[in-house]
Amino acid sequence: MKRSDPQSIAAVIDQALADTELTGVFREQNACYLWAEVVGPGINRYTTRRYVDRGVMHVYISSGPLKGELQFMRSKLVEQLNKAVGAPVLTDLQIH
Repeated sequence: MKRSDPQSIAAVIDQALADTELTGVFREQNACYLWAEVVGPGINRYTTRRYVDRGVMHVYISSGPLKGELQFMRSKLVEQLNKAVGAPVLTDLQIH
């Protein structure tokens, strides 16, 4: 058996994701996870559901006035989420 140099767990996971071409899906799911961190606990409290479909993040908000406020901040939120993920994963944000 061929011996190789030791690798970190992060490097092994990154290599496995690259080999199976799941890096994009992983980053989309990471964007969903980072939603709470980007918008903060006040807005996240009203978030009932979120998912990414073809580069568009869909977020369900239970407060009508907050939906209106977030509509004005859509492009800024997409920019912040992409920055948090470290790659341009999201193209748009839909608030429901």
